[in-house]
Amino acid sequence: MPEKKKVLVVDDQYVARSFFEIHVEMTRKYELVASLASAEQAIAYCLQNPVDLVIMDVMMKYGLDGLTCARTIKNNDPRVRIILTTSTAEAKWIEKARQAGIESFWFKEYSDIPLTEVMDRTMSGESVYPGTAPNPDFGEVRKIDLSERELEVLRELTRNLTNEEIGENLHISPHTVKRHIENMLAKTGYRNRIDLAVNAKLLGLVVHEEDRTHAGNGNGEEKPGTGIET
Repeated sequence: MPEKKKVLVVDDQYVARSFFEIHVEMTRKYELVASLASAEQAIAYCLQNPVDLVIMDVMMKYGLDGLTCARTIKNNDPRVRIILTTSTAEAKWIEKARQAGIESFWFKEYSDIPLTEVMDRTMSGESVYPGTAPNPDFGEVRKIDLSERELEVLRELTRNLTNEEIGENLHISPHTVKRHIENMLAKTGYRNRIDLAVNAKLLGLVVHEEDRTHAGNGNGEEKPGTGIET
């Protein structure tokens, strides 16, 4: 019988880690060698132990995020294959993962392909990426009904920024920002900008880059916090 492939699971959420652990342990091809809650632990583990496949979440609440960690692991040992995962509907990370040389990307909540199939195809040398971005409901519409510029404004809005600050970040006028917010309110049926931002964050519709890298913010699994989990 061929030697089992060694799998490392990395996710700061206990339920998600358990989900991955079960999927690995129920197979005959794979062996779960470790299940970790932080990206830094994953980098150290891969430096000290043989690993064939890493299954890792993009969002980490303390320390390095999964995408940055994945880049480091690939730089240290290109032979390690990686599947990045997320429970959000944020699609901007797909291209970032491709550029980093990550083999596969899997949406936990939205993928039609079972995780075990993604694992098998990844270990067979295939790069498995979603053909289309997730399209969840958002108020009275779906994500696809929002323009790319509206999604950009919405990402900034989840950071609790003013129209002036959003405009400066996106290089557009505050008036244009206001118009995009008004358009999104009309489309979605939400009452105000706070409703837009809160629901976008709760649904994981978009995630600001600073939330991925949690610059100056974050809440860990073993530490109490007040942030919204994504």
